[in-house]
Formats: sequence, C-alpha cells, structure tokens
Amino acid sequence: MTSPQRKFADRRDAGRQLADVLGNTPSRIPWILALPRGGVPVAFEMASALHAPLELILVRKIGAPGSRILHRRCRGWQ
Repeated sequence: MTSPQRKFADRRDAGRQLADVLGNTPSRIPWILALPRGGVPVAFEMASALHAPLELILVRKIGAPGSRILHRRCRGWQ
C-alpha cells in the first residue's frame, strides 16, 4: 500500500502536517526528540501542536576510514 506524497513548504510546515497526522493517533503523551539543525524546526512545531515535551539529541559523526563523505555511525551522548 502506498500513500500519496506530501508536499511541504518548509520544515516548519512539515512539522505542523506531521503533528496533524499524529494528533489523530490514540497514544500516551508523546515525547518529541530532535536532531539539531534540520530536525529542530520540525520537532518544535510538532511539540507545540501536540503539547509535548521536546528534547534534543546531540550526536557526533564518526567517519569511515579513507572517506571524507561516508560516515558509518553517529555517537550520541546526554
């Protein structure tokens, strides 16, 4: 089953649209996690619309030997 492709004006719009979809899902109080830079505007809009706490996840790229582009893993910490 495929779903129609959604169009977003920007990251904030994407967060609002995602919150609309998730707002109709019965669940416990959501916990919104965001990766800095691109994920924060999306998560902020979701947390605001869903009245949920917002937490940042800080990560650091760990490079792959011999490659400046490819990163194999991320390392997070609290």
